[in-house]
Amino acid sequence: MYMESNKMVKSSGTGRKESVLNRLLAVLLNILRIARRECGILAHNPIYFFSMIVGPVLVTAFFTSLMDDGQPTDMPCGIVDLDNTSTTRAMIRRLDAFESTKVTGYYNNVNEARRAIQQGDIYAFLYIPRGTTDKLLSNRQPKVSFYYSGVVMVAGSMMFKDLTTVTTLASAAVGATKLSALGKTPIEIERFLQPVSVNLHMIGNPWMNYNVYLSTVMIPGILFLFMFLITAYSIGTELKFNRSKEWLAMANNNIYVAIAGKILPQFLIFFTMMMCYSWFIYGYMGFPHPGGTGKIVLLALLTVLSSEGFGIFAFGLMPSLRMSMSICSLWAVVGFSAAGATYPVFAMDSMIEAVAQLIPLRHYYMIYQLCIFNGYPLIDAWYNVVALIAFACLPLLTLWNTKKAMLNYVYIP
Repeated sequence: MYMESNKMVKSSGTGRKESVLNRLLAVLLNILRIARRECGILAHNPIYFFSMIVGPVLVTAFFTSLMDDGQPTDMPCGIVDLDNTSTTRAMIRRLDAFESTKVTGYYNNVNEARRAIQQGDIYAFLYIPRGTTDKLLSNRQPKVSFYYSGVVMVAGSMMFKDLTTVTTLASAAVGATKLSALGKTPIEIERFLQPVSVNLHMIGNPWMNYNVYLSTVMIPGILFLFMFLITAYSIGTELKFNRSKEWLAMANNNIYVAIAGKILPQFLIFFTMMMCYSWFIYGYMGFPHPGGTGKIVLLALLTVLSSEGFGIFAFGLMPSLRMSMSICSLWAVVGFSAAGATYPVFAMDSMIEAVAQLIPLRHYYMIYQLCIFNGYPLIDAWYNVVALIAFACLPLLTLWNTKKAMLNYVYIP
């Protein structure tokens, strides 16, 4: 009797295991069937091809070639030289010798030069009043003025740096001449003119390459936008084209299986595009990435999962094609400002700083900056990693509403 009961227990346990395996196999087969159906939809709708392949390629090519040299060069600068001496002409030649600045025009007065800035002919101009050289030689501290366009901040700030260097060199040259006439040695002259020696070291991007900054923020931000929109669009079109009940029936009315099958092909394509983008900027263009390949792959995986998770969540929150895509567009656009790449988040208003924590691009940027660009361990960005995982899990909050919409709602054009 005892042996027979053991056999019955074993057989029942084996039966339960087989039943579980059969259920898992059935679920997997349903996911693959829905994924195959989704591949057919993707292949017959050109919107998907453009948004998932052509768009990311064009965006990557555009931004990486926009500033191929890393920094803007030969930016037009004007001159108003009312002194017109050998000293001021030497100052102008030094300014023109800088790689980023090119003297392109001479003007008779300040009004003409200001008009040239307003018309976009130049970004800045140097104003040298009469008597500048005489005041310089007599230690009366002459004043020169530099006007630059506040519309183009990068050009203005770079040209201002060049002008500061030129005026410092001109003042030092006059001072060195006077001290040399007094019998001072070159070492004494140097110590007098520059009592404190300053060494500048830029960490992380020593080339001051704007392409590194631009391409690693703008391109992922636009990829986030594509992934948000395509995810919400693909679910919304099931309702729009009256395919929702058929879609759910293929999953035995299991919304989790239905979503998994629909998102699987998109995930594979977007992940492939993220890896191609990463290879292009880190492998081909040689952008700095001391964090290593493993972190790049992990960040790409988290990026795609969090983006698709947010898109699914947005549709479940507002089960309408138009509303869900509007939410996704808004959230992606806000991300460009709240990511913290162009303006530090801690300096923003406290409300905006709080909203920034709800933007996936913000957490992407922090992981990139800390772990890939600077090479710190992932533990230093644990909060941002957890945040992206949380975005990937957001659909759990709204899938019930998505299922309700698919079964009951009627699309209104």
